Amino acid sequence: MVKEIIWGILIPFIGTSLGAAFVFCLRKEISTRVQRMLIGFAAGIMVAASVWSLLIPAIQQSANMGKWSFIPATIGFWIGILFLLVLDHVVPHLHQHAKNPEGPKSHLKRTTMLLLAVTLHNIPEGMAVGAIYAGLLEANTYVTVTGAFALALGIAIQNIPEGAIISMPLKSAGMKTRKAFLYGVLSGVVEPVGAVLTILITGTMLMLLPYMLSFAAGAMIYVVVEELIPEMSEGNHSNIGTVAFAVGFSIMMVLDVALG
Repeated sequence: MVKEIIWGILIPFIGTSLGAAFVFCLRKEISTRVQRMLIGFAAGIMVAASVWSLLIPAIQQSANMGKWSFIPATIGFWIGILFLLVLDHVVPHLHQHAKNPEGPKSHLKRTTMLLLAVTLHNIPEGMAVGAIYAGLLEANTYVTVTGAFALALGIAIQNIPEGAIISMPLKSAGMKTRKAFLYGVLSGVVEPVGAVLTILITGTMLMLLPYMLSFAAGAMIYVVVEELIPEMSEGNHSNIGTVAFAVGFSIMMVLDVALG
């Protein structure tokens, strides 16, 4: 069991690192059209994971509450939304293609704020993996080994293009290839750290599990609506992001149902 949990925690980080490694084999920055497609794909996976891997298990975990079983999931979901809302306002960061940074004023470099933006994005993903594996460690939960692996694999798949999206623009801006790769890798470090912390917190009290599962779902939905959907839709009208969203959603849904 410990081996499966370690691999489950590391798989999303490996996905980010693989994506960042594209900086060694691609000479030009990824086109805007392709970036929209990749961002839409990532958004679809995150939304499907939030529903099938997190919110539904959170409600099932509270089945003893009968028709009120939605309460822990709703509370956790909103805490996750508010948590990311607060981070969005207190951490200086800069989204891709944005001219002005968000959060408090700072003298941080543009590359540092880009890294912080991706790090904020990755926090809920790490917590989602941690919450699902915390459930796996406890008896009498609705979490299975294959279900937890499906979530980790789904996040890893969408982390591959994310790693490329952070490292490639840095290289195009003049940063050395190895340093751009390192920045891409560092953006994913928060995921295993967040996963371990979530497991430790949830492990102290099983009653927190439905709240932590839905908390991670709320945080991921916030990222999708506040960041990913605007990025995949900006500029000239294009359906590529919407189609990629549907593909990502379908893949994650199939993974969770087939493996769960």
